[in-house]
Amino acid sequence: MKGPHNLWRLIRTGATFERTGAMRVVLEAMNVPPRLRFVARVMGWPFAWLGLKGDPALPPVTRALTALGPAYIKFGQILSTRPDIVGLDLANQLRYLQDKLPAFPTAQARALIEAELERPVEAMFSDFSDPVAAASIAQVHHARVAETGEEVAVKVLRPGIVKAFRRDIDAFYFAAGMIERLLPSTRRLRPTDVIAHFEGVVMGELDLRLETAAAAEFAANTAGDRGFRVPQPVWHLSARQVMTLGWAEGAPLGDNAAIDALGVDRMELGERVLQLFLKHALRDGYFHADMHQGNLKVAANGDLIAYDFGIMGVLDEYTRRVYAEILFGFIRKDYRRVAEVHFEAGYVPADRDVEEFARALRSVGEPIFGMDASRISMARLLNYLFEVTERFGMQTRTELILLQRTMVVVEGVARSLNPSINIWHVAQPVVEEYIRNNLGPAALARDLGRALTVMARFGPHLPGAVEGALIRLRTPLDPAPPRRSLAPLAWFIAGAAVTWAAFATWLAA
Repeated sequence: MKGPHNLWRLIRTGATFERTGAMRVVLEAMNVPPRLRFVARVMGWPFAWLGLKGDPALPPVTRALTALGPAYIKFGQILSTRPDIVGLDLANQLRYLQDKLPAFPTAQARALIEAELERPVEAMFSDFSDPVAAASIAQVHHARVAETGEEVAVKVLRPGIVKAFRRDIDAFYFAAGMIERLLPSTRRLRPTDVIAHFEGVVMGELDLRLETAAAAEFAANTAGDRGFRVPQPVWHLSARQVMTLGWAEGAPLGDNAAIDALGVDRMELGERVLQLFLKHALRDGYFHADMHQGNLKVAANGDLIAYDFGIMGVLDEYTRRVYAEILFGFIRKDYRRVAEVHFEAGYVPADRDVEEFARALRSVGEPIFGMDASRISMARLLNYLFEVTERFGMQTRTELILLQRTMVVVEGVARSLNPSINIWHVAQPVVEEYIRNNLGPAALARDLGRALTVMARFGPHLPGAVEGALIRLRTPLDPAPPRRSLAPLAWFIAGAAVTWAAFATWLAA
């Protein structure tokens, strides 16, 4: 339930950070002003004894997040890709959350597989290993299909994971509601809608049949992308809590030494990661929305291998065009066009001044483009843009949450491979190609063709629909007869009943 009982969960969150020592580390890493740092510590210290202890062998922040549960672990996974935000040391510590969490027993995994697929494990797999990776939601086993000998990865959900996620999400709903009530100025950010979006994404991730379908669709979309691979799903060995994919052999993307040992150019690899993400988002409208290092490998031939398709982003064609025009406008420093796109899409209220908004956008873009390549940051741009749009009454767009979050994550991954990468320079050819293909004369002809196709499909109905509309337009509507109230009748019946009862009593007397 989304109720006040979740206050305990939020208190325990702060208490756990204080008890494990994570509070001090986070405040320092985020460069919180000393006065606010002091207030946070003073408020947290009296409740430290209520916090979870966690695993003392882990660093403080990792210890706190793993103790608090899967939703918090997900947040830590995102931060692990952002050394520019939390610092290199903390980012490296948080990478533990990507695929090195404690595993649950293999016997338990085998029992769950047999219950889901209704066959003995030995009948399906000639080999079945102990866990080779464990993350917040599931763990992976290396296996070999008995019938074909194919090497596969078998993903199994953690027992009780659905209940644990619901508990965390309920607490997030409570926090969002409290924020909206206590800080009305935050309502334009729609905190509750953001949590609802997060809930939909996460609950979809907990049904592995949906992830299997996502893997198949993503593999089909990207089949022609050079230097990129997606393992093929094995449908008859997949179910709600079990998913089987082709085995992906390669070096973890977070291990730069292993990538160097393969002889792969990390600078080119960093550019490829960013450009592939933009291609998938703009070209297909369907992108991997959890592209941290734990979900990517590098094959011996240099191919980038993606896996874990529990969180996928979807963008309709109109949103893709808006996003591309905004990026293109910033790349070309055409702030007037960026402002116009915001107004055309309804992102900024129509009663605001477009020229003033364009000048505000210039104040966002120019300082960033004046930096050297190593400091140009999409995350910084989004942060500045957030401040500007707040002044102009722009509301949070839930359909862009995954896109913006993944953009930040992918930038972090690219910088881990090449700290001096120029994000805008790398993004420019992909965005320009999309603009050429989707906003020029050819795109207009294609749109008109689609509109004519729709009209042709409904062609047999159009004459009747037009005739009916014209008849209704020319025929005056008769005023509806006044509704007769039954109240007088009801009062008459009630009065008669009372009178009859009184008369009957008098007769009996």
